Amino acid sequence: MNDEALLRYSRQIMLEQIDIDGQERLLAGHALVIGAGGLGSPVSLYLAAAGLGRLTLADDDAVELSNLQRQIAHGMADLGRHKAESAREAALAVNPDCDVRAVTERLEDDVLAAAVAKADVVLDCTDRFESRYAINAACREAWVPLVSGAAIRFSGQLAVFDPRNPESPCYACLYPPGEGGDEELRCAENGVVAPLVGLIGCFQALEALKLVSGAGRLHQGLSTFDGLTGQWRHFRVPRDPACPVCGG
Repeated sequence: MNDEALLRYSRQIMLEQIDIDGQERLLAGHALVIGAGGLGSPVSLYLAAAGLGRLTLADDDAVELSNLQRQIAHGMADLGRHKAESAREAALAVNPDCDVRAVTERLEDDVLAAAVAKADVVLDCTDRFESRYAINAACREAWVPLVSGAAIRFSGQLAVFDPRNPESPCYACLYPPGEGGDEELRCAENGVVAPLVGLIGCFQALEALKLVSGAGRLHQGLSTFDGLTGQWRHFRVPRDPACPVCGG
């Protein structure tokens, strides 16, 4: 790191859990962020600010006026633009030294698998079960940790799935395929309070930062947040031996 980088990241470097070595790992790290909306906005901005060396932002959607209530990486001038491009520009405005790449196509099948395999950590910031199951399967196949977040109405949740840990469950252990897929809740149909996505997205960014830098201990189980009461709850999530993705 040069003197400018040492000054930029000095408040993290002075933390003994990160120090120079951890910051160097961050600068060499690569995060794949799938979804550049409500969750993906704070994720991309904070990871860029913290010095994650490379970010790949994937989203095939375009910015709409109704997004601006909560998707803070986008503004009025971005209406109609690809969210991935808009979020890339916002992240570079925070930290021009970060290598930020935008993917404006939906990641599926072999393309998804290839993108996941190149990352050190994947952050699922999508809002569809179909996408979450596909991302989970790709992460299990490539042995890449997955940080999963969700937010709807006044409720949020976060879980970290690490296939390198033999005791870690996967997303399909938590939500078995075929159980509730027809009842999924999405912001477009059910609404979401604006700061909630920021809270959960920041939680995702923190776990990714810890994972890449080596600081602390990764989040275990499932955490849920009730925005109406301000209460967090934590649940143990055992690995399901009958899971169609990671069982056996």
